[in-house]
Amino acid sequence: MPDNDPPHQFSRLAENLVGDLRGVAPEDPPRSRKRATQPLADVIEQLLQKHQIGRSSPEQTIRDHWVELVGSANASYSHPARIEGHRLLVLAAHSVVRNELFHHRAEIVARIRQLPGCADVRSLNLRAG
Repeated sequence: MPDNDPPHQFSRLAENLVGDLRGVAPEDPPRSRKRATQPLADVIEQLLQKHQIGRSSPEQTIRDHWVELVGSANASYSHPARIEGHRLLVLAAHSVVRNELFHHRAEIVARIRQLPGCADVRSLNLRAG
């Protein structure tokens, strides 16, 4: 058997049966699970990609262009919060602005889809906020 192969991982049930037979208490709490060790560089890259650290996110692109997308009057009373699935959550502080954004939502979504990295946005979710 080569030296660089990881040891075989037995199931929790098999480990408990052998431990009971030998009279040895299990080392780990009952719900814990041992995971394979990953290289640190891979873990950091996954976290950077997941949280968009140092990268341009679609939400930030929309925030940067929000005044051009909805106009300065509507932009001062609204804020694009986040993308949930294919829907952009927009918080509007005033009911008139929320109504205005609702009536022009198709045009706003078409403008958003033209921005780089924002082609997945298909609709708006307008909420009071």
